[in-house]
Amino acid sequence: MKGLLLLGLLLLFGGQRSSACPHLCLCRGTRVDCSGRSLTSSSLPSSFPSGTTELHLHNNQLASLPNGLLEDLTSLRSVSLHGNPWLCDCGILYLRAWLLRQPASLSSHLGVNCSSPPSLRGRLVVYLTEQEVLDSCHYWYCDLALASQVCLFVFVVVQASLLVVLLIFLKKFQRLSKEARRTTEESYTDGEGLRENEYSHLK
Repeated sequence: MKGLLLLGLLLLFGGQRSSACPHLCLCRGTRVDCSGRSLTSSSLPSSFPSGTTELHLHNNQLASLPNGLLEDLTSLRSVSLHGNPWLCDCGILYLRAWLLRQPASLSSHLGVNCSSPPSLRGRLVVYLTEQEVLDSCHYWYCDLALASQVCLFVFVVVQASLLVVLLIFLKKFQRLSKEARRTTEESYTDGEGLRENEYSHLK
């Protein structure tokens, strides 16, 4: 009985969350307006009401859309995505795939142009080939690989420098130890000689 009650509460609150208007957006019926809110890909709402028929995301700072964001919105009839600085690297693949699945009458692709990288600037996202997107990803991977190699080189240089300093310190310590041992032996020898002389005088 308790299990059924808990399940019912979860379904009730889950349904309320799915139908609630996202923070920073304005909802009127099944129309959700999140336009002109300076939203970024990280500050974008994680979900929208399941019955949304119109979704306005234009004139924000979106560079990409999180994977699966629009999958549950089966009632969508209008989506506006223009006026955003779309970054056409690997992160744009979800949006491109979603646009390709939409009917031409939805016209969601209008104004969805690449802002970067420079080689793809101005291109419509929906018309990008997969190879073009993957090529733009390769540049990012190359930059990361180069940065990793530079960091590794710096690390090796630092380790080598520390090793050289350690070797120099050990040599100095060894030399100081030899000098200290020699000084101790000389002092001991001089002391023995003085004691012998004193013993001779006493005789």
